[in-house]
Amino acid sequence: MKPNPLRKVSRFLLTGLIVLLGSLFFLYPQIFYCELIAFSKFNSTDKKVYFSPDINRNKYKTLKSTVALAEARVDSFYQGKKSNPKIIICLTAQQYKKYCSSNEGAGCSIGTPWGSSYVILNAQGMNTDVIAHEMSHIELLKRIGWWRTTNDIPQWFNEGLALMLDRRFVSEATPRERYRAYRYEWRYYTRNGRDLLLLKDISTMREFFLGDQKHVMTAYMTAGMEVSYWLLLRRDAGLQRFIASMRQGNSFEDAYGPMSPHHFKDSKKISE
Repeated sequence: MKPNPLRKVSRFLLTGLIVLLGSLFFLYPQIFYCELIAFSKFNSTDKKVYFSPDINRNKYKTLKSTVALAEARVDSFYQGKKSNPKIIICLTAQQYKKYCSSNEGAGCSIGTPWGSSYVILNAQGMNTDVIAHEMSHIELLKRIGWWRTTNDIPQWFNEGLALMLDRRFVSEATPRERYRAYRYEWRYYTRNGRDLLLLKDISTMREFFLGDQKHVMTAYMTAGMEVSYWLLLRRDAGLQRFIASMRQGNSFEDAYGPMSPHHFKDSKKISE
């Protein structure tokens, strides 16, 4: 009997899949678990929002409403929401660490090169601000692509954009007032520029988050002030022009344009 070439190909593909899944689990177990969320004990009524089995079903409607409010912010800010991440709502610290690979924060986001995306939330601390913040990361990933977002977008810009949908630190909504509020917070955390963080020094995720709480908050306020200033100058279509420029293959520097004054050592001299 002649060997069946299709059977050999099937075995080869199956072996490759097993190796891929094994590597994924070893290197990024949180992605592995997120990809298999539909086969876990988490409950879902729409295959989009997954609830910890420890969450009372009576709370599903309220939690989904909070997710919907965050989606509305993303839709408004990006002038149309294009991403559709799966939402994983955890109740225990163990569940959150399993899917987020972290014990800290009330939410995190995961995007993959093959297009899957997830927003993982801690039900104990989740709110519209947290969800919108994490959804912003996924939306930018969807607009520009995984490779370019991961390799070409500095972390301060990614976090700064997310802060524009996150009102935990600054509640002002109009561009001018939002910039002024972030500038005030930036001056507080940097002691009016004496403890300055340069944008180039918080360009990677490691640089942005590696440090104590004061470092991270200073990084956030630096990013928030920079991006709010950038949006103030470029007005409503600025973000859309930036995304279009990045999709056309331009560098981040060309798409973004000149940095604002507080990128430099004399940033404390920003005028009122």
